[in-house]
Amino acid sequence: MTSRTDTPSDILPHYVRDTPFDPYADDAATGTMPADQASQLKLMWWRFRRHRLALVSGIALLLAYLMIVIVEFLAPYKVHTRNVEFIYAPPQSVHLFHDGSFVGPFVYGQTMRLDMQTLQRVYKPDRTDIQPLRFFCHGEPYKFWGLVDADLHLVCPPENSQFFWLGTDRLGRDILSRILYGARISLTIGLLGVMTSFVLGIVIGGLAGYWGGWFDLVVQRVIEVLQSIPSIPLWLALAAILPVDWSPLLVYLGITFILGLLDWTGLARAVRSKLLALREEDYVLAAQMMGAGSTRIIGRHLIPGFLSHLIASATLTIPSMILGETTLSFLGLGLRPPITSWGVLLTEARTVSVLALYPWLLFPVLPVIFVILAFNFLGDGLRDAADPYK
Repeated sequence: MTSRTDTPSDILPHYVRDTPFDPYADDAATGTMPADQASQLKLMWWRFRRHRLALVSGIALLLAYLMIVIVEFLAPYKVHTRNVEFIYAPPQSVHLFHDGSFVGPFVYGQTMRLDMQTLQRVYKPDRTDIQPLRFFCHGEPYKFWGLVDADLHLVCPPENSQFFWLGTDRLGRDILSRILYGARISLTIGLLGVMTSFVLGIVIGGLAGYWGGWFDLVVQRVIEVLQSIPSIPLWLALAAILPVDWSPLLVYLGITFILGLLDWTGLARAVRSKLLALREEDYVLAAQMMGAGSTRIIGRHLIPGFLSHLIASATLTIPSMILGETTLSFLGLGLRPPITSWGVLLTEARTVSVLALYPWLLFPVLPVIFVILAFNFLGDGLRDAADPYK
């Protein structure tokens, strides 16, 4: 029997680590760690990341809120710019190829004639008039956030021509630009309304759940009365109280306060039920024995215990705020021009005849649907992630 000596080339490579084992460190190769050693925040993120639809919705909403910061740069025109030669112009399609040749992003010019029988403006694309679009270009001047003079745009119409991707309205104003500017109002009114609702809901519901007794009894009866009234008639009644001579800013703040004032009842009941269950815990009794006041116990010890549920509730409340503003503005009792919101834009499409002739005036409803669905998907993901041990 002969013996065989292995050469260095015959030795199999090994993958044994020579570093000391640390059970609490993240795995550098996989980026994972045992679930029983992960923090609460990390467990919530893992749970939320598995909800693909919620993750995509969260990214889309983040981009939407970042968009409203630079809306002047993104919009081809200013919000009130009129093009009197292109009233009720239909949407223009963006093309890349012309007769089989690559040209780049361009639109065809439009010719207009007046139908003498229906008195309707009829637009027809002129395929001989190729108008290339310009990007990161100098176009119509504007004041960025009303403070800084600028004229840089993401996309500009061709020289001495027009570009209406979503068409124009009865005054020749670009619908795409007005939708972008309207997002600044419609998206922020939901956030401000939720802030008002959360302050009222957490304070009133927290005191009712912690104190109990007659205060809790009165709060519950008030909540039952408010919830028994149909929300839309109540919105209309309160919105009609706003003076007609108020400035657009005061009307905006008034509508925001009304939306927040009427939406705190559900949150207050949720906070009350949580505090009723948590106020008898040992750490609350210990805080009371150490002389902590009610405000400190509620804000420091009780509210953080279910803060994740409050965040999930906020994402589900914001859509109702946006719908409330859109409804009031559509009915003519909410925001009014010169303020531009999605609800104000939809007032252009209140008649059947306008919808039959100019259906592109309904385009402002698309971002409303998109934002409502995105917030609901995000709220579902956050609600599941709020309790990662399920």
